[in-house]
Amino acid sequence: MRTRRNRHTVLDLVPGLVLALFLTLLTCAARAADAPPAPGLPPPPVPAVARTWPVGSHPLVLRGWEPPATLYARGHRGVDLATPAGAPVRAVAAGRVSFAGRVAGRGVVSVELTGTDLRTTYEPVTASVKKGDEVEAGGVVGTVELTGSHCGTTPCVHWGLLRGEVYLDPLGLLPPWLLNRGPSRLLPVLGV
Repeated sequence: MRTRRNRHTVLDLVPGLVLALFLTLLTCAARAADAPPAPGLPPPPVPAVARTWPVGSHPLVLRGWEPPATLYARGHRGVDLATPAGAPVRAVAAGRVSFAGRVAGRGVVSVELTGTDLRTTYEPVTASVKKGDEVEAGGVVGTVELTGSHCGTTPCVHWGLLRGEVYLDPLGLLPPWLLNRGPSRLLPVLGV
């Protein structure tokens, strides 16, 4: 009795190759959507939607935003704001809490800002909110943890801002009237 051998031609393999090629292209497109902007291109603008600083009325910025050259390169993906341990941490704008818990031993609160594709993060913070809570601008989301500060001897809060997986400068959320230093001055009205 003869055994029949399965003979495959190149044409039999085409549907599988087409499917593999399609899945590869789909994966590459999904990764490209989350990739940081190409070098030399400015990131999309950050809308000035904040209504308050996360801590204090105008805290000292101990370390500013230093954008990384690539997604995993060195840099500082936020700003460090000087503040005493135990101080309240406030949502800078209205939003929904997307995370409130511990990451690498530190308390973290993350808020998706209403009407934007932006998410702010605050750490180290002992959360007073939970995932899914709605917060208003200026609403307390927690308190600065007493644990060792990543800012050395000065307690601080690290304030971050993300659009997807791309880090942005959180100070861009602040409108000019919150960034200005010094008191308002009334000027004389001439010709009255």
